[in-house]
Amino acid sequence: MAPPRERRPFVPKGSPKNVDPGSSSGRAAPKSGAAKPGATQPAAAKEDSKSPGRRKGRAASQVIPDAVASRMARRIALATGLPTLMGMGVFIASYLLVSRHILDIPPSATLLASGACFLLGLVGLSYGVLSASWEAEPGSLLGSEQIGVNMARIRGSIRAMRQAGADDSRG
Repeated sequence: MAPPRERRPFVPKGSPKNVDPGSSSGRAAPKSGAAKPGATQPAAAKEDSKSPGRRKGRAASQVIPDAVASRMARRIALATGLPTLMGMGVFIASYLLVSRHILDIPPSATLLASGACFLLGLVGLSYGVLSASWEAEPGSLLGSEQIGVNMARIRGSIRAMRQAGADDSRG
């Protein structure tokens, strides 16, 4: 019998212990190990049982719960969408100001200002992912307290993957 597994570093404390990695909703897997009589296994499950190397990679992946995914999506939409719209707005405003002879703006200034907005949108993408709470409660409005927690989870996950890779190469 296999030894009991420890909680992975990226799994929140309040989440179910036995999560089915194949389910898209992150629901807990059934506790019984045997399949129902008369039920057939899906083709992917049969394929995975034949090749243990591929199955190990899929079992190690963690499904993002729906509530967390929607939190991330909202934060990404705001933190990336607003700067991206501002970057496009810089082009439009610059065009209008130059074409109506209100202000003579050099093209390099337009390029730098819009580039800064697009770069801010790229930073907003990372912020949106890292500031979302993985706990049952949604967390604060800005989510700045979650960035440190999520970075620690990422580091722990990377360490665990490296250690598992080193263990696989030894044995």
